[in-house]
Amino acid sequence: MNQFGNQNKYEKPISEFTDKVVEIKRVSKKTKGGNQIHFTALVVTGDKKSRVGVGLGKAKSVADAIQKAIQKARKSMIEVKIVDGTIKDSIQLKFKGAIVLLRPGKKGSGLIAGGPVRSVVELAGIKDIVSKIIGSKTKSLNVWATLKALTIMNQK
Repeated sequence: MNQFGNQNKYEKPISEFTDKVVEIKRVSKKTKGGNQIHFTALVVTGDKKSRVGVGLGKAKSVADAIQKAIQKARKSMIEVKIVDGTIKDSIQLKFKGAIVLLRPGKKGSGLIAGGPVRSVVELAGIKDIVSKIIGSKTKSLNVWATLKALTIMNQK
């Protein structure tokens, strides 16, 4: 913001959402003309109140892939039911090769969760939770499994 209260066109717009890049992969494809290099970015976006979304962006540069992922994450936002800073019930969900177990935590216990699960749960605004990743250790699968588990909890 400048002295008149206006936002400069070169400044980054102020957003209510927090974005977290979970994973960036370099992907190459063999073609007749040589290697074609692309990047994929997995981003989690949330407002730390009750909304969270996940997006996967693909582009020739890392910055463009992250921007695309952020846009997809904001379009695919879900509402998470939070009761006293934690989830209501425990749930175990299998998504492809990944199995994610989410249990409500005691007040003040904090986030006891691995990296991919932690990023989704933290940006959703959950303060106390216990989780366990069983099966696949792939970050992207665990992020999608966590998001799917939270959506199923909303339907209950």
